[in-house]
Amino acid sequence: MSTTVRPTGDPVEFKATVFPFLQKDPVLNTALLSNVEGRIQGIMHDPEPPLFVSLHDGDEVVGAVVSTALRGIILGALADDLVPPLVDVLADLVPGADSVEGTPTAAHLFAELFTARVGKSFRELRGLRLHQLITFAEQKAAGTPRLATEADLEVAAELFHGYSVELGHDSTPATADDWLRGRIALERVWLSEDRDRVVSLVGRNATIFGATRVGPVYTPPEYRGHGYASALTAHVTDQILATGSKACLFTDRANPTSNKIYATIGYRPIADFVGLSFT
Repeated sequence: MSTTVRPTGDPVEFKATVFPFLQKDPVLNTALLSNVEGRIQGIMHDPEPPLFVSLHDGDEVVGAVVSTALRGIILGALADDLVPPLVDVLADLVPGADSVEGTPTAAHLFAELFTARVGKSFRELRGLRLHQLITFAEQKAAGTPRLATEADLEVAAELFHGYSVELGHDSTPATADDWLRGRIALERVWLSEDRDRVVSLVGRNATIFGATRVGPVYTPPEYRGHGYASALTAHVTDQILATGSKACLFTDRANPTSNKIYATIGYRPIADFVGLSFT
């Protein structure tokens, strides 16, 4: 196979090129689909212009990759044999990229080749597991779920900032505010309230090709252990299923608590991914 790599800075052009390919498995490709859609909708903000890359075998699209300042290089489910030609292009276009995320074999191969080209080293940052809802089981807790409104922006931003810090992402109250404002307007953020306290936050992404990803999910440490996140995630999942969409989400493979919670709701693992950082 002779692979052609085509970069662009235009998310609309990229969507027209790669979405028919990604549509073949909208759950497996959820991260790429929502990333591109979020930029087209204007609810994702980058300190530097993102780069969108399509890979082609003749006239056929065989891969799609996104590189952003905040999320690094997202390979999705890119096939291993497409990694070398991709590195040839990205090592020149984004030599300062600080991370890559993809399937374990593709991400490690990319990291090895890329860091050798740009003079860096790499280490594993996190292991991710993609789950899809198979059989739904309702969960109960003391909190009452409700959609977040603009009046909740301050408290929701505090929770999202805590979530970002816990994941090791760069975040400030201002970036949390930016992330939430558009999503609240689109009714994609839920809160759980117990005794006049907001105790948990769950978001969802856009529904694309009949699949909707849940996330982020966050409960502050002082409110954990009461089932708030489990019940709110189940509530949001039920809302997604009611529209006829498939529900999916990512978990941290190293966090047995969250994996157990989602399994109780009815989520089952379908693929593993890994994030690697470059230094």
